[in-house]
Amino acid sequence: MDGKIGEKLRSNAIKGTMKPQDALRKMLGDKGIDLAVQPDGTIFLTRRKVPAARARQSSASESIVVLGTGSARETQSVSRTAIAQATPGTSPFKVLSQLPGVVFTSSDPLGINEASQQVIIRGFDQSRLGFTMDGVPLGNLNYGNDNGLSIARALQTENNGRATLTQGAGSVDVAASNDLGGALEFTSVDPTDKFGVDVAGTIGSATTWRTFMRVNSGLLPGGGKFYVSYDYGDADKWKGWGAQKQQQANAKFVQPIGEKVKLTLYGDWALRQENDYHDLSLATIQKYGYNLDDINNNYSLAKDIALAYQNKTPFPAGIGTTNGGTAQDFVYYNNNTLRQDVLGYGRLDFQINDRLKGYTTVYGHTNNGEGVWVTYTPTPSDLGGSPLSARTTEYGIHREGFVGSLSYHIANHTIEGGFWFENDDFEEARRFYPLDVNQAPNSLTWYNNTWYNTQWQANFNSKTYQVHLQDTWQITKALKLNYGFKSLIVDDTAHQVGANYRGVITSADGYPSGSIQAANGFLPQVGMNYRVDNHHEVFADFARNMAAFDNSQTGKTSPFSTTVAGYDAIKNSIKPEMSYTEEIGYRYHDRAIQASLTGYYVEFENRLLSIREGATVTGNPLILSNVGGVTARGIDAAFNYNFAQNWSIYASYAFNDSRYNDNVNSDGTFYAIKGKQVVAMPRNLANVKLGYDDGSIWGNINMQFQDKRTYTYTNDSWVPANDIFNLNVGYRYHGSSPILRGVDAQINVTNLFDKRYVSTVGSQGFQFTDPQHTFATLLAGAPRMVFFTVRKHF
Repeated sequence: MDGKIGEKLRSNAIKGTMKPQDALRKMLGDKGIDLAVQPDGTIFLTRRKVPAARARQSSASESIVVLGTGSARETQSVSRTAIAQATPGTSPFKVLSQLPGVVFTSSDPLGINEASQQVIIRGFDQSRLGFTMDGVPLGNLNYGNDNGLSIARALQTENNGRATLTQGAGSVDVAASNDLGGALEFTSVDPTDKFGVDVAGTIGSATTWRTFMRVNSGLLPGGGKFYVSYDYGDADKWKGWGAQKQQQANAKFVQPIGEKVKLTLYGDWALRQENDYHDLSLATIQKYGYNLDDINNNYSLAKDIALAYQNKTPFPAGIGTTNGGTAQDFVYYNNNTLRQDVLGYGRLDFQINDRLKGYTTVYGHTNNGEGVWVTYTPTPSDLGGSPLSARTTEYGIHREGFVGSLSYHIANHTIEGGFWFENDDFEEARRFYPLDVNQAPNSLTWYNNTWYNTQWQANFNSKTYQVHLQDTWQITKALKLNYGFKSLIVDDTAHQVGANYRGVITSADGYPSGSIQAANGFLPQVGMNYRVDNHHEVFADFARNMAAFDNSQTGKTSPFSTTVAGYDAIKNSIKPEMSYTEEIGYRYHDRAIQASLTGYYVEFENRLLSIREGATVTGNPLILSNVGGVTARGIDAAFNYNFAQNWSIYASYAFNDSRYNDNVNSDGTFYAIKGKQVVAMPRNLANVKLGYDDGSIWGNINMQFQDKRTYTYTNDSWVPANDIFNLNVGYRYHGSSPILRGVDAQINVTNLFDKRYVSTVGSQGFQFTDPQHTFATLLAGAPRMVFFTVRKHF
């Protein structure tokens, strides 16, 4: 090292005041330069990317999407910048939906209403995908999740780091027991080295408002640093009557322990209270339009409808009848989702020597939740006398776990192995609560312990054991081979507590108790990456995966969601779902262009579906059954081009042909679904995004296209295709004004051209056939909505 810096370093070293690298760190200060010391003492300097909020030059060089260069499987990452450019509070899933092959739908513009959320990748829905945050498992993300929580409840939008998607099959080290179709791995940002306060406020359509504040401690005397953050949000539903309320707090602490150990502590608290949107059918959309919704604000009308149901008298004027006198779907009074979560983890990263390193994580999560419907079951006269009752499905999760890994580098091999264990206690109950005949209930109330009827109650326990071992072999400079396997065992048990009507406990014999195991000792994964030159590479991989059963009363792949007779019929023969994935792909990358093209073939075996084996009149129960398989073929393509200074264009396209392999008998009826397209998955998906960013002014316009989708296994009913545009523009202030310094503002417009369309398909499940289009399992997409955000960094 030459010049004045070298002289000063040598002077400090001779004086013995500090190590050369420490002296250099002190001299550099916060100049945007990082240094790394190699085992032989060599010091490398690299220029750190200037944060976008302070950048004066174009930030277009920071790719919004990274296409997994060097990976042995299809992998893409979405940057923190892309998530930050969406409306604050937006689900990261909505941003990830620009990646090829990803379907994300929701009724609300920010994608956070959980009753309407739907994630599908290559035909696999969220119950068959793996999700983690900083390596901590988030579970299967079903509504009424029995083993986790949504990423939006685990991490605030402003604290999201890079999110990575592996479409075909998650790596063997992903802590997930259901990643048949891939894995989504989210990360949280670390605290900053400098003290700072960030505040933000958002207002917008549907009387939306949201506030956020985060305090970064900066480096503390012991070398640690932390942040704490809090947000509060409130919005009306965009149609009907009701609200979407949320509160959330995050805290993260990072502490180096010596030079080779780092401690990370993270905590999250989230409270969600949401009035849900009403399920529609194609028939009701055609007759009443997309704005049809619940009648939450008309308790009197709801009581009149309930009395008409109970007394078999004419419905109130304007309600109408269809198909045998059944009331139209809009007669429901209220439904809502209530969730409260506490999540935390502690992680130690350590490096034992130059070859051996690893980490250990312990985590815990508790959840209390209620899904509420106001039903036409009358309240007892001495408890309020309303012709309505509030029916809840109540959830309680108490889980704790451990994830650990060791990695050893020798010669051209990096050998890595790890272990994941989780103990999950889940409680679920169906209860009815009294309503007063004269007083309308609070639409977002927690009912807690005032029930008069527990229809059923059960306690569940799941123990998950996963070990994995893999090797990355750099055979030559150009050729890399990755191979390994995982072993997975999930032990599920169920115990029925029984029914309880006004203090009288009745038998639990109608519902099953017992135990069942999903296990596979060898789930292999093999991948290859060959770097043709500095710009071109090819890759191929194969993976085999298994999904554990749901362990709940209401889970769609739960063996316990049937009668005792139904459970006894399947407990020794039911098989867990399996997938076999093959991929081959090509990537190109240079300073301006990233491109990838992947072809895949997937065999999905032992598909689980609840069917009735025999005719209804014989009394056979609805039971979980293996009903055959699915074959999927497709291509994923992505292209990212910085075509001029400050300008970029991103495009993705996916073609998916997923079809059922077997016909099904249910309820005494033969359904010819072999060769039919898989429900809810469009054959064609496309995204185009044009962006500009000069460091101060930025903006992008994005088009997302979804092909038509079916919600019946026989494909006799379809939802039309849609193309939705979204616009985001912003400004970052870089002047010298002390008042405006650190200020940035943005405007987000969702559904720019105000298209009316169906968002979620299958909100109430799927049917074999719906020739009259009356099955209410569709949710409307939000119309055009506008949001304005101002931030300030102190």
